[in-house]
Amino acid sequence: MNYSNIRSFIHKEGYIFVGCTLGIALICLLFSVTLFWVFLILTLCFFFFFRNPSRVVPTDKNLIVSPVCGTVCSIAFDVPPEELELGSNKRYRVSVFLSIVDVHVNRSPVAGKVKKILYSPGKYINAGIEKSSLFNERNTIILEVNEDPSNLMSFSQIAGTLARRIVCDVHEGETLSKGEVYGIIKFGSRSDIWLPIGAIPLVCVGQKVISGETILSDMALSNVALREGVIVP
Repeated sequence: MNYSNIRSFIHKEGYIFVGCTLGIALICLLFSVTLFWVFLILTLCFFFFFRNPSRVVPTDKNLIVSPVCGTVCSIAFDVPPEELELGSNKRYRVSVFLSIVDVHVNRSPVAGKVKKILYSPGKYINAGIEKSSLFNERNTIILEVNEDPSNLMSFSQIAGTLARRIVCDVHEGETLSKGEVYGIIKFGSRSDIWLPIGAIPLVCVGQKVISGETILSDMALSNVALREGVIVP
């Protein structure tokens, strides 16, 4: 494996952690084998945490994939917070909890144009509980699904008890491809995904999801459900 492949396997935020601990480990080798192994293990831990494995992303534009790896901890049908400017109609929100061992690199759930990015400072409550969505530090992207200004959804990076930094690498007006890496949350967190109006979740609470691969919803099926009156927009 060449150096460029190693760099692509971990998120860029991990370079300094892996590089520093590996450098210290090599220095420690000169005078302490014990410390060498301590820092080498720490290097491997950072390498594991910042890993950025490749994904097989579904190409169907109607499919919405999970932006994060983790466990679905909540599914709600409610009106989105006013700050998101998603309107007053109810829609589904899927919440995913990321443990310390999950991949923390974030990927776009659909292709689209970034309409707005909202950052809110806050607390560091356990990300597994519901109130963390309202009170924790968070960064939310509002996306025009398939660059359609009338079809909006949002997905957020929410800090947890251990998470102390949210990294977002995109800006308003930029276009994201489905499955494209747009950021990372360091050391345990949560993500809330407000699906487009009418979109029906295809996951359940307790289910493990994989970023860029697990299908959260199929907008084609949702459109059929709307026409048949199965769900109300």
